[in-house]
Amino acid sequence: MTSRLGRFALLMAMPVMTLAIAVHAQQDGSSDREVLYWYDPMYPQQKFDAPGPSPFMDMDLVPRYADQGGDRASISIDPGIMQNLGMRLATAQEERISQSIEAVGTLEYNQRKVAQVQARSAGFVERVYDLAPDDIIEQGAPLVDVFIPEWATAQEEYLALRDLDVPDLLAAARQRLRLVGMPAETIQALERSGRASTTWTISSPIDGVVQELDVREGMTVAAGDSLVRINGLDTVWLEVAVPEAQVAELRPGQSVTARLPAFRGEHLEGTITAVLPSANIDSRTVRVRAELPNPERRLRPGMTAEVSLSSDETTALMVPSEAVIRTGRRNLVMLAEGEGRFRPVEVRVGRESGDRTEILEGLESGQQVVASGQFLLDSEASLRGLTAQTPGASSAPADPGPSALHEAEGTVIGIDGDMLGLEHGPFETLGMPGMTMPFPVADMQLLEGIEPGDRVRVGVSESDDGLTIERIEQLPNGASGDGHKQHNHGEHQP
Repeated sequence: MTSRLGRFALLMAMPVMTLAIAVHAQQDGSSDREVLYWYDPMYPQQKFDAPGPSPFMDMDLVPRYADQGGDRASISIDPGIMQNLGMRLATAQEERISQSIEAVGTLEYNQRKVAQVQARSAGFVERVYDLAPDDIIEQGAPLVDVFIPEWATAQEEYLALRDLDVPDLLAAARQRLRLVGMPAETIQALERSGRASTTWTISSPIDGVVQELDVREGMTVAAGDSLVRINGLDTVWLEVAVPEAQVAELRPGQSVTARLPAFRGEHLEGTITAVLPSANIDSRTVRVRAELPNPERRLRPGMTAEVSLSSDETTALMVPSEAVIRTGRRNLVMLAEGEGRFRPVEVRVGRESGDRTEILEGLESGQQVVASGQFLLDSEASLRGLTAQTPGASSAPADPGPSALHEAEGTVIGIDGDMLGLEHGPFETLGMPGMTMPFPVADMQLLEGIEPGDRVRVGVSESDDGLTIERIEQLPNGASGDGHKQHNHGEHQP
């Protein structure tokens, strides 16, 4: 049975033989160092109190020294092997970064540059000048002539009182002119000319584009009726949809750069004026509003633009992006501890700037990580049963709590004491492919009724010591399904 388990261990160890040899080579000539225990590098879950031949392979047990970190999850690699594998180290350091976001935006009218022209008094529209919606007009351009009968009596009264030289009565007459809706410039013209006028020519108060034209010749208008709505064009809004995950660093006052297909090769600079308070539930984006100058009136609402938004510079802890191992469930780096020792550490990542990634938690400034070859180290750590230290966790060893079991099906090859030889399929939740290898069992009672050749489904726990069988379900040979007998650690069933 021992030879068969040795063959299983050899199959398990083949993918990491190069690193295992490096680990073994580093131990030679170190008899003066304190030894914690002996182990087989191909089967590190099993610890031995004394040196001797490995029960799994045709090799001697190797020592685990106290200055190698004891039970900490670290790997020792010979410097020569590191050089042959092309491993490079990088230092985590504080850097000034500014996040740049690329998005698409649309030009719109600046709704703060709007003039609403209304009738001040009731009257009749005598003339509408040659205008239509979307016409561009200049400030002071005539819009509408309105005949206002009410003005005639008020003006005649004012002219009569002006000849009497009674200041108080004249002031009251001038106030009445304002109350009937006469503009200040019309009152001044009356004072200069001495002639009453009942037709008011309404002109544009700003440069812009006619948005609404709600008046026609012959219409009767009441005081307060809307006649023309004009939108200014000296600035335009740029509305940008930014993914909600990237909007936290954006603030009013930050700069934006817009590139429009209509003006290829040109970069238009603007400023963020608002990050709007609501998000689009379908696209999961937040609208960011910027303002672009438009002195030549070339920018037209409805145009699209490619936009670059830059956040303020901040200080962040950065490492090369290639140093981060992204598993899909977590992010890891291989921390270099000196003297050829490495340890997997789980990190929480933040923004990316070029080829650098921000580390929010898990590393400190000045620590070194492996930037090239880290996948080989991570594979070695996984096969040796080493687990990554999580962000914020103490580096001191702690008693592991109960963990979820990882399941796979396989065929029993042999049983030797508390060791079960198993030719198993993949452990999907571990990302571990199918192979043949021995497993320790948590309780000898789990092996009752199990014989070589049986089909079983096993549940294993993962710890710093490797994988241990906690549950065995005996399956009908050649199939999986109901009708099986289940053995659980701590729940023996006779």
